[in-house]
Amino acid sequence: MKYPLDFYTSYSQFYVYDEYSPGQTDSASFWTNEAYEDRLAIEDGVLGIGTECYGPIKAELEILESANNIVDFSSFDHIVEAGIDIKSGVIQILNCPDWTVQIELHTAPGTYRVRIYSSNLASVYGDEGDDFYRIEIWPSENIERTVLKRYSR
Repeated sequence: MKYPLDFYTSYSQFYVYDEYSPGQTDSASFWTNEAYEDRLAIEDGVLGIGTECYGPIKAELEILESANNIVDFSSFDHIVEAGIDIKSGVIQILNCPDWTVQIELHTAPGTYRVRIYSSNLASVYGDEGDDFYRIEIWPSENIERTVLKRYSR
């Protein structure tokens, strides 16, 4: 099932979050230089998604049964993925910095893989543009951050 997302965030980021995560998005190990370059920060129960624009986010979220192995990489500017442990059974998308829940989905507790496809990044001028983010989530024990395609400015 696909869920459209259209919301405002700040600081060029939003979060995929386990409802009861102790994750600290202000920790020194969250937005490291590597995380910034990879456009994906990782903490316990939270992933920080790096965006090109500062504010308005257009995206879609899809929960899958397994990884999508049919991907045309040429359609996207940047593709990155990592794992997240969803202990609560509730996946949330939150904006930054006020942590407003944009969508909440109930699922089985467990470890999930999250892949973020970023497109139209060069369209951003100032704080806004036509950048778009597709988020796929499926059960997987693989938690390593992997950049499948890197955007270079």
